[in-house]
Amino acid sequence: MKSAWRTARIDKLGKVVTGKTPPTVRVDYFDGPYPFITPSDLGFDDRHIKTERTLSEVGCDYQRSLLLPEGTVCFVCIGATIGKTCLTDKASFTNQQINSIVVQERDHDRAFIYYLLRTKEKEVRSIAAGAATPIVNKSSFSAVEVKVPDLETQRRIASILSTYDDLIENNTHRIKILEEMAKLIYREWFVEFNAPGVKLHKATAEEKKVTGKDAFPESWEAKELGEFLELAYGKGLKADTRREGRVPVYGSGGIVGHHDEALVKGPGIVVGRKGNVGSVFWSETDFFPIDTVFYVRSNVSLFYCYYCLKNQTFINTDAAVPGLSRESALRKKALLPNQSALARFETIVRPMFRELALLNNANRNLRSTRDLLLPKLVSGEVEV
Repeated sequence: MKSAWRTARIDKLGKVVTGKTPPTVRVDYFDGPYPFITPSDLGFDDRHIKTERTLSEVGCDYQRSLLLPEGTVCFVCIGATIGKTCLTDKASFTNQQINSIVVQERDHDRAFIYYLLRTKEKEVRSIAAGAATPIVNKSSFSAVEVKVPDLETQRRIASILSTYDDLIENNTHRIKILEEMAKLIYREWFVEFNAPGVKLHKATAEEKKVTGKDAFPESWEAKELGEFLELAYGKGLKADTRREGRVPVYGSGGIVGHHDEALVKGPGIVVGRKGNVGSVFWSETDFFPIDTVFYVRSNVSLFYCYYCLKNQTFINTDAAVPGLSRESALRKKALLPNQSALARFETIVRPMFRELALLNNANRNLRSTRDLLLPKLVSGEVEV
C-alpha cells in the first residue's frame, strides 16, 4: 500500500558520484573499452545508450575512483539537458555534468531507481542554480527526496516497466539491422556498380566527375538532381494553429509534432532547408512538412531518391542563418540508373521500409503506454 512507502534522500539510495573529464591532451586516456558518458549521448527516453567517446585502460587508471559499475543510474544536471537519464550496461565513466547513483542493492532495485529518477526532471530542474546555465551540484542533487516502497514492490514495478523497454530495444535493434541492409544494397548496386545485369564501359569525363570511377554502367546516366526530382517548399504551421492528430509534422530535425491534416501524401521524403541543413527523412505515411524543409516530388523511385539524397553533401549558403539554396542543391550531380535497376531495387527495399514503419509504430505505442504507466507505478498511485 502507498502508506508503506518511505521517504528517502537520493544519497540514501546509494553512492552519488560526480563524473570528471580526463585531460583531453592525453590521447592515451581515450579510445578504449570504457564508455565515457556526456549529456549529448543521452536522451530523455533511452534506458541504455551508446557513447561517442570511450576511455582506455590508462584513462580508467587515471580516475578509477569514479568508475561506475553496470547498473548505475546516471542523471544529467546541467542546462536544458537536466533530467536526461540512463542505466549503464557496463563499467563506465561520465563527465562532470552528470551525477550518478551507484545503487545500494540491499534495499533498492537498480532498475526501479532508474525509473523513479525519470520522473524527477522538473523537481531537480527547479533547484538548479545559475542564470545563464542552470546547474545542480552534487550536494543539492543528493538532498532531493523521493518515496520508495519495499524491495519486492520495487522489483515488481521495475519488471513491468522493463518489459516495455526490452521490447522497444529489441525493435530498435531490428530497425537498425533493416536500415543497414537497405543501405548496403544501395551501396552495392549504385556505388560499387554490382547491380544485377550491369555492364560497364569506360567512363566519360562527365560520368567520372559524378562517380569518381573509370568505369560507368551502360544505359545509366549522369544527371543533375533537378533533372529527375523537385524540391517543393513546406508550409508554415504555427504551434497555436496546430490541431493535434496522427499526421507527423516534419521540421529539419525530424518529427516536431503531429497535426490532424496532411499536406503531402506518403510515402515521401523531407529535406532540411533551414536549421539542420541537408537532413533527409523518410515518412511512410502522409505527413505535413513545415516551412523549414523541402519535400520531394519525382517520377523516379522515391526509395532510390532517398538514398541518393542522403549520399549528397549539401552546403549551408548562409553563415548567419543556416539555409539550403534550392537552386544550388538541384544543380548537384548525381547518378540516375536505368528503370530496370530502379524497379528491382524498389522491389527489394519496399518490404523493408514497410517493416520499418511497423516497428517504429510499435515502439511509439510501447513508449506511450510505458510513459502513461511510469509515473503512476513509481508513485504508488497504481498498486502492483
